[in-house]
Amino acid sequence: MPNAVEIWRQSLLPRISEAKNILTHLPLAELARRSGAIAKEGGLELEFLGKKYFLSQDLTFFDPQGKPAPEEVQAILFDYLVNADGTRPSGEWVGFGDLPHGSFYQQAFQSYSGDELVRRLSLPAFRRAAEAAGGIPLPLGDAGYAFPVLPLLPLAVVWWEGEEGLPPKAVVLFDARASRLLPAEGLAIVGRLLCRWLIKLGGG
Repeated sequence: MPNAVEIWRQSLLPRISEAKNILTHLPLAELARRSGAIAKEGGLELEFLGKKYFLSQDLTFFDPQGKPAPEEVQAILFDYLVNADGTRPSGEWVGFGDLPHGSFYQQAFQSYSGDELVRRLSLPAFRRAAEAAGGIPLPLGDAGYAFPVLPLLPLAVVWWEGEEGLPPKAVVLFDARASRLLPAEGLAIVGRLLCRWLIKLGGG
């Protein structure tokens, strides 16, 4: 009997296949223009959470080691390529609950994103991790950073250290145009993966 991970992997395959059917009619140069990906010999290079993925001409995504990218990553990258139209980020930050269909999942998203960060890292460790990840400082909270998760999709993480009677809090924010690029489910995955990356970099 397949386990939960395998069931989840299998559930992504039709979505990936549908995206490939849409993208197969678009020249790679046009995909690069729309998405901010970089045209390379034989395909496109798309940076996601600090890793460079390669999209071959037959629309197969490979990780930096040349292996097929995990289905979870493929689903996000293909959704991004299908939806990207060259529109730049707005520069306005919103919470997950402010995204379309985000309010229902906001509490769950906070539990495995910002709450997990403050459980696993201290403020100095978060700062070190954010800088190691290429975060751009923001004048928000006690520490805030923007991360170019995908070329046209920045996310931010803001940390408040708290005070007497108030524990530390961290929140993942999204550009106001993020929902044009990924559905709420995909944005939740991206936020979780960003926090997981920061925890790893921070030694948590």
